[in-house]
Amino acid sequence: MSNLFVKDIVVSYSGLPIIDRLNISIPDHKITTIIGPNGCGKSTLLKTIARILKTDRGAVFLDGKAIQQLSTKKVAKRMAILPQSSEVPPGLTIFELVSYGRFPHQRGLGTLKLEDLKQIDWAIQVTGLSELKDRPVVALSGGQRQRVWIAMALAQDTDILILDEPTTYLDLAHQLDILLLLEKLNKEEERTIIMVLHDLNLASRFSHNMIAMKEGSIVAEGPPSKVMTSSTIQKVFDIDANLTICPFSTNPILHSYQLSGCTQDLLENANEG
Repeated sequence: MSNLFVKDIVVSYSGLPIIDRLNISIPDHKITTIIGPNGCGKSTLLKTIARILKTDRGAVFLDGKAIQQLSTKKVAKRMAILPQSSEVPPGLTIFELVSYGRFPHQRGLGTLKLEDLKQIDWAIQVTGLSELKDRPVVALSGGQRQRVWIAMALAQDTDILILDEPTTYLDLAHQLDILLLLEKLNKEEERTIIMVLHDLNLASRFSHNMIAMKEGSIVAEGPPSKVMTSSTIQKVFDIDANLTICPFSTNPILHSYQLSGCTQDLLENANEG
């Protein structure tokens, strides 16, 4: 059984159901990516898994126990969360921000111990930030900042990394840079990675497992070969997709696409009206 699974959860905002009776199991030591249109519940599911949101019913289970019953520190020692957008206090250096990842392991006044310093230095090194560690975070590029947040998550020393759209607002090179880093962490450190991505081609290329959502429900889940199909993409995004094979991963990717027939008809009727 997976160390992390979701059983029969219902999640709502202001009484409006966003996720309705959803069940999933996250494969250990794999990269799982959640895809779907805006408003389908992707980030809601991610936040529920991370214990940021509470369920109306059902539960998220971590190591066989309902996650809401575990202490904050215990959860923080098992999973690290990289939110969609994060503000950095002015003047905070890379080293200082990364050191915040050691909070779950500290006691009392929170003085950094030798073990903490080693973990911080490792996290900064593995993310390629060693030469910049004394630089203010606000002075960095978008790609460098994203690496700092990942370094902070790594300093937390957890088995599970949760990332909400880690490539948003990054150019193509920086998107690839971040995902190659996550792939390396998965391969070399055996980290379980769960993330939300909008780019279907990147999701397929870098994932072992994909979850396709629409209107708070799962349409398909499994390896990219099962999820990245014309029929699934049509159901989830209302587009007709032409697929090909990625030469770097051998997983299916979008070659091109257009609005599906039913959606195109609605647009033409609206224009005529």
